[in-house]
Amino acid sequence: MKCLRIYASPDGESHFDEVEIPMTARVTVAPGAKAFQVSNRYPASSVEFTQIPAGMRQVDWHTVPARNLSVRLTGAVEYETSDGEVRHVSAGEFVLVEDTHGKGHLSRHSPDEQIVLWIRLPDGLDLPPP
Repeated sequence: MKCLRIYASPDGESHFDEVEIPMTARVTVAPGAKAFQVSNRYPASSVEFTQIPAGMRQVDWHTVPARNLSVRLTGAVEYETSDGEVRHVSAGEFVLVEDTHGKGHLSRHSPDEQIVLWIRLPDGLDLPPP
């Protein structure tokens, strides 16, 4: 499974990348159920529910205080990194946001209210211990 990522390079510029999340079939989910594809577990230190008000529109250049997995439950956002690349993220999609230093990124929000779940991942999506 692929995960969109926003990160800052050592020179402080922000960029997009993709992280591959390894998946494995788990067949012992429930009797008679088809196998699920699951990843390893990743340590998370907190979960925050966010309600972004209607009309937010653009949030100028900013960084995040810590690595987080942003899971968009409703609404949409367009992210722009300092290298000029733009990506659209819709409801149901998620982004690993790791630009904790440097120039940061822009967020252009859809005009409607949005619900976003922020999961703080101290180690990002680096492979966890087995």
